[in-house]
Amino acid sequence: MARPLQLVPPSSLPPAHRRADDFGFDLAYTEQVMPVMEWLYRSYFRVETEGMENVPGAGRGLLVSNHGGVVPWDGAMVRTAIRLEHPARRHARMLVLDWAFSVPFLSQFLLRTGNVLAHPDNAIRLLNQDELVGVFPEGAKAATKGIRSAYQVSRFGRGGFVQVALRTGAPIVPVAVVGAEETHPVLADFSPFARRFGLPAFPITPTFPWLGPLGAIPLPSKWLISFGEPIPTAELGAEAAEDPSLVLDLGERVRNWIQQELLRLLPLRRTPFG
Repeated sequence: MARPLQLVPPSSLPPAHRRADDFGFDLAYTEQVMPVMEWLYRSYFRVETEGMENVPGAGRGLLVSNHGGVVPWDGAMVRTAIRLEHPARRHARMLVLDWAFSVPFLSQFLLRTGNVLAHPDNAIRLLNQDELVGVFPEGAKAATKGIRSAYQVSRFGRGGFVQVALRTGAPIVPVAVVGAEETHPVLADFSPFARRFGLPAFPITPTFPWLGPLGAIPLPSKWLISFGEPIPTAELGAEAAEDPSLVLDLGERVRNWIQQELLRLLPLRRTPFG
């Protein structure tokens, strides 16, 4: 299990970063990079959304999404959708796997724009602060889905996100994302190389590693994002998190909704890129 993210004491940050919160989220910096994210959202990926009214306008909420693509553009686009399209213009806090925080420069960018190391303790802390938190229960394995497995939602493990929601009373908002899996279509996973260098995977795509750093540029796929009706958890009580049957049932309910929604959304695109 990944370690919880160490909080960042403001006194230890350079002066320009001291406006950040305990996790390093710098609101002013994030607003400065929003024009780039908006261009990607509106012009490059041409994102369309449904069900934005299902995202809480205030208070805590746990966004649970399918995952795809080598680079986590899905988290970025879900966040951008809420910031641009939701009347409350909220900033969602996405949980990111620990390997991304070991990449030079990327780590600081992720922290300053509000992303947090994926760990239940971090999710609980943020939800107890009435934040919107985004999770991707399929984990790192989703990044190496082959073309034949595209948009087939993997099992959600032991339902850790359900336990987090129950312990905090946060409603679960299922999210279905179409488009991410075409940004970096995975042809193969060179797992021996990944294990040698401590990476969760080493996917081979049509552009990576053949084009070097340019291979990290996503293909301009057409995106659709749908937010489902919230599933309330507060009335179940925190003790319900210890009921394996209930946790499994709720997890499967969320996964099934996402899978069925993906099957509905996919035919709405003429092609994956238009």
